[in-house]
Amino acid sequence: MATPCCFPDIFDWIQNLPSITQWKTNSISICICSTSSSQPSLNLFVTKNLQSPSLIFSIAADFSVPISLWSSKAFKINPKSSKLLQEDTISSLLTNFIEDVLNYGPNSAKNNSLLKFLKFDSMSNFKDIFNLAFLTLLFLICIYEAPADLRSGCLNTIKNELAGCQPRAASKLLMKQLGSNLEEQWMRSINLAITNWILELQATHRTITTPSPLFSYALSTFGLWKIHVFCPVIAMDIVSSSNPSLDERLLFSLNYHQLEGVIQFNYKVIIQEKWVNLMLNIDNIRCDIIRLVNETLMNERGVGVDEKHFPSRISLQLTPTMQTNILSVSVSKSSENPTREIEIEKTIEGSFDPPNSFLGLKVSAGETTTLSMKPWKFEQSVYGYSAILNWFLHDSMDGREVFSSKPAKMALLNPKAWFKDRYSSAYRPFTRQGGVIFAGDEYGERVWWKFDKSVAGRTMEWEIRGWIWLTYWPNKHRTFYNETRRLEFREIIHLNIA
Repeated sequence: MATPCCFPDIFDWIQNLPSITQWKTNSISICICSTSSSQPSLNLFVTKNLQSPSLIFSIAADFSVPISLWSSKAFKINPKSSKLLQEDTISSLLTNFIEDVLNYGPNSAKNNSLLKFLKFDSMSNFKDIFNLAFLTLLFLICIYEAPADLRSGCLNTIKNELAGCQPRAASKLLMKQLGSNLEEQWMRSINLAITNWILELQATHRTITTPSPLFSYALSTFGLWKIHVFCPVIAMDIVSSSNPSLDERLLFSLNYHQLEGVIQFNYKVIIQEKWVNLMLNIDNIRCDIIRLVNETLMNERGVGVDEKHFPSRISLQLTPTMQTNILSVSVSKSSENPTREIEIEKTIEGSFDPPNSFLGLKVSAGETTTLSMKPWKFEQSVYGYSAILNWFLHDSMDGREVFSSKPAKMALLNPKAWFKDRYSSAYRPFTRQGGVIFAGDEYGERVWWKFDKSVAGRTMEWEIRGWIWLTYWPNKHRTFYNETRRLEFREIIHLNIA
């Protein structure tokens, strides 16, 4: 049996493969994951075909009779070359890894059309990106293909590797290369696998820390701060839940979604004679709940595509980590208070009736209260030198905050409640796809910090922390179940004061 091994540098191993003429067998292998000496390992094989001539890479479980779990495309080689794989071949192998990760996603048929435009040859940190793509593919293969007695231990090893600083940094580089469209498909493939893994663990009443269920990254460039957030709904913390007895079809619909968030700020540095201003404006806050399986499966195993969580609160905290040079921080106004209109109408009606009857006098008095408010309320506040931005969703029937309250049972039965048909009603507080978009022209003007002149020419570090709450209230499905979940993220951004 194999002996335990640390996760190897796959890129270096492939780079140093000997030429075909030096091979003593038809294949060469390396241990890529082994949990103990008593368990079989996962090995990466490279096998030659001299008739082509070509190479095929494969991953197999090293039992007495190896079980193949994955195979690459065939890559042509020059048997006379002293170097087994040329740069363009290794680049094609990386593309193969990425394609197969995307093929595990919910829309695999639509994923690969954009890959032909990617050029990895001149990419910086190619080695880190190559190793990350292979590690991600191995993670998915373990979840979907590996035998049960191998899966648990190897997934533990891989998730610890994925959580490391180097793979997370490589993830940001890869996302930049893929572009936004493929980035979303990549994360949907990974989070679908994480969802399936968590459900498997829950079915066996086991708990384990999943491999970075929240993936986020940030960038600061050209007057823009941008943060991307991805998280499977099932991995978010449950804040409140009405009833644990949930029917399986509704549970399927709620579980197979992921949160996709984008947070964008525009910034401007203004250097005055004696101080420096940093002006930060909200550009776009976008939050979408995206299903991880296709519509057909959602209708067959779930209760349809209309039952899912919705954003109910978003909170951001922006903090300069070094505060000795700060003079002040200022925020703009919050949303206006709701308008309350009171209408009072009184009428008195009198009439004389025919003889031998009583005099009839009719009096009616009515009072109508109308509450006019937006479903989303925006608030800004300051804590020390931190700027805090909050968006709250309110129940338009009673004005209560949705994330911290539960709907009345009568409201759940009311077909005209605002959270019924919430993705098709003309008065919906969400987009038709079920998300929200907050733009700077409507929700807040700006936040600005004033520093003393000594910060000019320096690089400042900023911490951006965020919390997003998702709530489920029934939409079209008849149920009294409701719950709220929450995630937290933290990113560091660097800003040149110049």
